[in-house]
Amino acid sequence: MTFATPAPPVHQPGTPLRILGIDPGTASTGFGVVDRLGVRMTPVWYDCLTTSPREAPAARLVRIAQATREIVERMQPHAMAIEELFFGASAKAALAVGQARGVCMVICAEAGIPVYEYNNSTIKMAVTGYGRADKLQVMEMVKHQLGMSEVPRPDHAADALAIAITHAGSMHVDIVAARTRTRTPRSR
Repeated sequence: MTFATPAPPVHQPGTPLRILGIDPGTASTGFGVVDRLGVRMTPVWYDCLTTSPREAPAARLVRIAQATREIVERMQPHAMAIEELFFGASAKAALAVGQARGVCMVICAEAGIPVYEYNNSTIKMAVTGYGRADKLQVMEMVKHQLGMSEVPRPDHAADALAIAITHAGSMHVDIVAARTRTRTPRSR
């Protein structure tokens, strides 16, 4: 079967690039939206969806999918950035996070939004300059980098903003590299 993928929202030069960051989880999924214009980043919106362990696993994933779809429709992001799956001590927890990640990725892909993945240490390095920073350091630097008056809460929403910041920073590096590659030497 072949299905057409919708075109992503078009980013017009001179307007902010909107990035949706997602910190996936079955119990709590953080969402954060950041606009980037040049090197300036502005927080647009952030929140966290929590589900109850008393809900059936499929029902929890449906709620995550519905929330993601509503956010995509309302915020119209140009890109989505999500944390890569981390296999820690619990395979069961990794599987649950993987399911939530998959749901969020599919919703964005269906909307034609490019999906980018970053590992935990890359996110910490991009936000704090230290790949092993603790959660409080990350939250404090999210506040600082986005010019917020308070640390964003809950922490899953702050993590989602950190993921969006990571993508915004990596895009800046890509744009500068592309400009450097396309320049031709001047003749004298």
